[in-house]
Amino acid sequence: MKALFINGSPHVEGCTKRGLKEVAKILEENGVETQWIEVGTKDIRGCIGCYYCRTHNKCVFNDIVNEYAPALEECDAVIVGTPVYYAGPNGQLHSFLDRFFFSTATSINKTMKVGATVVSSRRAGSTSAFDDINKYFTISSMPVAPSTYWNEVHGFAPEEVEKDLEGLQTMRNLGRNILFLLKAIQSQKEKEGLPYQEKEHRTNFI
Repeated sequence: MKALFINGSPHVEGCTKRGLKEVAKILEENGVETQWIEVGTKDIRGCIGCYYCRTHNKCVFNDIVNEYAPALEECDAVIVGTPVYYAGPNGQLHSFLDRFFFSTATSINKTMKVGATVVSSRRAGSTSAFDDINKYFTISSMPVAPSTYWNEVHGFAPEEVEKDLEGLQTMRNLGRNILFLLKAIQSQKEKEGLPYQEKEHRTNFI
């Protein structure tokens, strides 16, 4: 099994990465392979709705989005981490996820890949950022992994995150829950395959 970690922080070894590492540790200790994408320092433009991806199976902007699309197909879980800016996720991360999910909407089946969000904030604004990222999963037939609190760590530096014992505990519990879901889904896939997804109808008020 393989988990894809996407770090949206421009501080590559900052607070967000510290939270993600706590999740990754649990998965790695249990035999799950991990792969990392660092997007916070990249120059990533947003989706322009050109639908080039629908006929070419890749985004019209040939950058990190196309580079890592194969990783999305190969993984069994996607864990996204973001710092909180004005009660929302990092801008580069948002642009990356918009194009990452949209450009692969028809070419990569994400059904039952486990999704999880980790947010890092100094104090507040975390739950709205958390909700924002989770919507990429729910629109893609991806079950969202829970924990024992919202998946967040607090601090202005990694050293402060180390003192957030509840936050790190939440990350470890998240890792265990991701692992459980991965095993359960893998078992069911082997028995019956993935659930059928209807896509015949589109509401269109023209």
